[in-house]
Amino acid sequence: MKVVAFERSLQGTGASRRLRNSGKTPGIVYGADKEVQLVELDHNALWHALKKEVFHSSILDMEVAGNSQQVLLRDVQYHPFKQMVLHVDFQRVDSKKKLHTKVPLHFMNQESNPAVKLAGAVITHVINELEVECLPGDLPEFLEIDLAKIEAGQSMHAKDIALPKGVALVAHVDTENPVIASATVPAAVVSDTAAEGPAEGETPAA
Repeated sequence: MKVVAFERSLQGTGASRRLRNSGKTPGIVYGADKEVQLVELDHNALWHALKKEVFHSSILDMEVAGNSQQVLLRDVQYHPFKQMVLHVDFQRVDSKKKLHTKVPLHFMNQESNPAVKLAGAVITHVINELEVECLPGDLPEFLEIDLAKIEAGQSMHAKDIALPKGVALVAHVDTENPVIASATVPAAVVSDTAAEGPAEGETPAA
C-alpha cells in the first residue's frame, strides 16, 4: 500500500495547529539508524486509509519528496471527540532485520463448526491480533484461524495456530500462550437439553 507524505520543517504546538487547520496531519518517520524525519499527510486521505485493516498491519511504501521508503504504522493519536487524527508515527523497515508487530486474526469456518450447529455452542473470539516476529518480506497481512474443529468446552491457544514460514510468536506470547478462541455451551441451552429428558426409545437412568 502506498502512502504519500510531504516534508515539514516547522514543529511545535502552533505549527501543528496550523497544519491541522489546513487539512494536514503532522507525523514523524523514525528508525533504521536514520534521523527522525518530520512529515505531513493529507488528513482526509489518511482518515480513510486508517479505516482499512491493511494500513495497520502491512508494510507501507511511503513516498516523501520523490524518495520511497518502507515503513510500518506504529502510533496514531486521535482527537478525543472530533473525527480528527492529531499525529501519526511511522517506523522505517530494514529488510534484513526482524521486526515485531501485531497481525490481525481472521476467524474461519465458525458457522460450519459441528459444536455450533448441533450442540448450540457459542464461539468467543478472545483476542483479535497476535504479536509476531519475522523479516519484513515474510510479514503476513493476517493469520487465518480455522474454527472448524474446536469442540464445546475447548479453547484454542496461540501455539495451536499454524504460522506461515519464517513467522514466529514473540517470546512473551510464546511463553504466555494466550487463549485465542473458546467454545462454550450457554447455560440456557444446557437447561433446555436437560428438561427435554431422554430421547425416544431411551430408558431414563435409575
